[in-house]
Amino acid sequence: MRYIKFRQNGEIHTALVTSQEEVYIIQEENYTDFYYKLQESNRTANQYLKDGNIQKTDLSFDDLELTLPTIPDEVWAAGVTYQKSREARNFETKKEDEKDLTFYDLVYDAKRPEIFFKSTARRIIGPNSDVYIRSDSNWQIPEPELTLIVGKKEDIIGYTLGNDMSCRDIEGENPLYLPQAKVWKNSGSIGPAILMPEGIEDPYSIDITCKIYRNNELKFEGTAYVNQLKRKLDELVHYLVYDNDILEGTALMTGTCIVPPNDFTLQDGDTIEISSEKIGILRNSVKAQEQMILIHY
Repeated sequence: MRYIKFRQNGEIHTALVTSQEEVYIIQEENYTDFYYKLQESNRTANQYLKDGNIQKTDLSFDDLELTLPTIPDEVWAAGVTYQKSREARNFETKKEDEKDLTFYDLVYDAKRPEIFFKSTARRIIGPNSDVYIRSDSNWQIPEPELTLIVGKKEDIIGYTLGNDMSCRDIEGENPLYLPQAKVWKNSGSIGPAILMPEGIEDPYSIDITCKIYRNNELKFEGTAYVNQLKRKLDELVHYLVYDNDILEGTALMTGTCIVPPNDFTLQDGDTIEISSEKIGILRNSVKAQEQMILIHY
C-alpha cells in the first residue's frame, strides 16, 4: 500500500493506492499520525479501508498530479554507503598518482557512517517541480536514493524516493565545502509516494532506476538495488537519532549506487526520472538559477 497526496481542482487530497493502482481517497492529512493510528488499533491500511467502508475511486493513478506525500521538517542524508559512491567520491578528490586511502575509503569501512544535514521543509520539493542547479558549479548530478521516513525513536515508518542533488566539483575541491555542495534552493526532492512497511516484505529488494533526458533524448540510465547497500537501514537510522533531536516524520536519504559518467553534468531543461517498481516515478525538471556575482575577499 502507498500513501500519496495529489492536487485536483486547486485542492490537495490524500489517498491510498493499492498494488493494483486502485485509488482510495482518505481523510488522513498527516502520514506519521496515520501510521501510528493504524499501529495503535493493530490494523493494516487494507483493514482501515474495509472498516471505514471506503470505496475506490475512478481516478487513474498515472493521471494524478502528485505532490509531496509528506513535508518533513528536516531531511538528512547518508553518504558513501555504496561502493559506486565511494569510487565516485575518490575520483573527485584523488590525484592520478595518489595511492593512499582517502577519508572516503575510511568512512566506507568505518563503524560510524557519514550522516549530514540535507534540507528543510521549505527547501525540499516533490514530484513535477523544478530542481535547481547551482550557478557556481560546473559538475552537477542527481543522486537517486531510497529515502526513509523516520517515526518515533528509531522506527522506519515508510519508504520513498529521493534526489540528493550534488555538486561534484565543489565537494571534490575540499570536503569542508560539503554543505555548499549539497544544500541550496530546491536542491533535493522526495516522492512520489510513501510505500508503507506493510507493503514490502524485504526493503532491500527495492529497485531504483534513474533516467536523465535532454531535449527528449535519453542521456543516461542506471539501475541499482538496495541490497547493494554497504550498511543496514536500521544502522543508518540509529546513527541519525543518536543523541539527536529528531522530529517524527524526518526523512533520511540512504546514499546512492547510481552515478552518471564522470564527463556528465546536468543542464538547464534536463528532466530527471527516479523510479522504483513499488514506489513510482519521481520526476523533476532541471532549472538554472540566475547567476550570482561572487565577491572574492
